[in-house]
Amino acid sequence: MAFHPLDARRPTDLLRTSSTLRALLEKSRKLERLQALFQSRLEPAAREQCRVASFENGVLKLVVTSSQWATRMRYQQKRLIRDLQTFNEFATLTKIHCKVQPPLVKKSPPVRTIRRSKVASHSLQETAEHVCDPALKAALNRLARHHGESESH
Repeated sequence: MAFHPLDARRPTDLLRTSSTLRALLEKSRKLERLQALFQSRLEPAAREQCRVASFENGVLKLVVTSSQWATRMRYQQKRLIRDLQTFNEFATLTKIHCKVQPPLVKKSPPVRTIRRSKVASHSLQETAEHVCDPALKAALNRLARHHGESESH
């Protein structure tokens, strides 16, 4: 049995015919509106750290980037509730809950570069001259050459 994909349809056609997609779009737009209203009552530093996750049954759920921001939101909760209740969308607001979720993008560890010197290269070559083991001698010479090559770049 071969799989035959459905014909491609325009997004507007999909939205017109799919109640699920229409509901998701409406929920997304509602969250965007709530986010904009919420951010209008936040200090500038907090705007990138706090996102509206949901608003149901009088409870505004936020996702914050660290426990520090969760604590700051708890301290400001009464003021925020009072300020947000002035908007029709938040008229039933009674509580604010915060969930900590660190950003997904992780910082890469800093790249550590080691400065190589001609003295080190010379020392490796000198050590290689006094070593009896041929494999070790060859490895030390390669390392000395590598040290010398990186100095010239």
